[in-house]
Amino acid sequence: MYTSLMLDLHFRSKNQNTTTTVPSTTTTPVVTTAITSTATPTVSTASSNVNTTATASNNTSGASPSKTPMSPRCKPTDNDLPHGLLNESELLPKYRRDLVGKLKALRAELTALQPQSGHCRLEVSRNEIFEESYRLIMRMKPKDMRKRLMVKFRGEEGLDYGGVAREWLHLLSREMLNPQYGLFQYSRDDHYTLQINPDSAVNPEHLSYFHFVGRVLGIAVFHNHQLEGGFTTPFYKQLLNKPITLQDIEGVDPELHRSLTWMLENNIDGVLDTTFSVENNSFGAIKVHELKPGGATFAVTEENKPLQKGFTELIPPALLRPFDERELELVISGIATIDIADWKANTRLKHCTPETPVVQWFWQVVESYSEEMRARLLQFVTGSSRVPLQGFKALQGSTGAAGPRLFTIHCVDVSPQNLPKAHTCFNRIDIPPYDSYQMLTDKLTQAVEETCGFAVE
Repeated sequence: MYTSLMLDLHFRSKNQNTTTTVPSTTTTPVVTTAITSTATPTVSTASSNVNTTATASNNTSGASPSKTPMSPRCKPTDNDLPHGLLNESELLPKYRRDLVGKLKALRAELTALQPQSGHCRLEVSRNEIFEESYRLIMRMKPKDMRKRLMVKFRGEEGLDYGGVAREWLHLLSREMLNPQYGLFQYSRDDHYTLQINPDSAVNPEHLSYFHFVGRVLGIAVFHNHQLEGGFTTPFYKQLLNKPITLQDIEGVDPELHRSLTWMLENNIDGVLDTTFSVENNSFGAIKVHELKPGGATFAVTEENKPLQKGFTELIPPALLRPFDERELELVISGIATIDIADWKANTRLKHCTPETPVVQWFWQVVESYSEEMRARLLQFVTGSSRVPLQGFKALQGSTGAAGPRLFTIHCVDVSPQNLPKAHTCFNRIDIPPYDSYQMLTDKLTQAVEETCGFAVE
């Protein structure tokens, strides 16, 4: 379900008594949600085909570098930028060089906003990191959160020169973004990007917790740290106050995208009897979902967007104007660090063993890849560049089967001239019997970099 919009258009067929739910694209509704934008959702009718193949190409904005002048107080070094973006920077394609320039300008402006004295001190228990961090951060003023960040774990000695703060954010993000806590959910069973859970209201303090999450996002960006867990494209677009498009919906809810596309491409006069409401499927029951009493009668304002409000308390929106939603994801989360040991420990082998040369060469290639290439390889095989917060053991397939579906290496008896083949529904890669490490490297890299779609079974 596409929860970022939460706009439901109910229609009833003249010849049936069943009711189907399809989000509206024809009227500008008023919606109250934990993170949203006052911009009208935009739907394009230019495309007549629904894309049903997953794409592995890494398309990123080619926007020009930011024109924002750099503060003379501090010009950031390459070490100030997210890990993985500056490897062999002189060889980067233009879109990556542009992003590096934007990041340097952003770091300079944020440094200029940091108070020159005082500290943002946090002392928390590892066992109660979520609740204790929530209580401490929600008592702070925005200007205090911009002071130098100093984190201490209760009962542990050590000075924070950045490492303790990184560990704190690492542990905290795993807790506050964990779908089991009800604030967020995975956008799809086979896709590990996060979106706001429409049933978060089961916690009466959920809006305050979303405000807290926004502040933590802001703290991470302001102090040049990254958070684990990636969000959906609409999430980043709404942080940037950009309108949601039909193409954005396809990546989150393909079924909904097909329904909307059908409505746009067909005449529904005399076919559908439509009414508007804001509803969602809550624990198997369709019901009206209001994030505050009488929420359907309240206009969306800056005051009732707590997550976005928490984020902008630390990061002025004007500083993010040069970035698009993909670039903002890199600002917040960096390039995901993949645990190769966890990957190997939770990989299933089919028609091969750990001693099979192709298997050994595969892991050597993975270790030789940059973080970005590892993420692209993972996306090529599983359909997502992200790993569940619980690690590779929690990988899910998209076949509807219950339980995890581990990453699988399948050695197949085909011509060595063939490229490796990915089956994203099964998290499986078929590898031909290559006769050398270099041949496997060349073929695998070609498949990851040049493929236009994934095999479907």
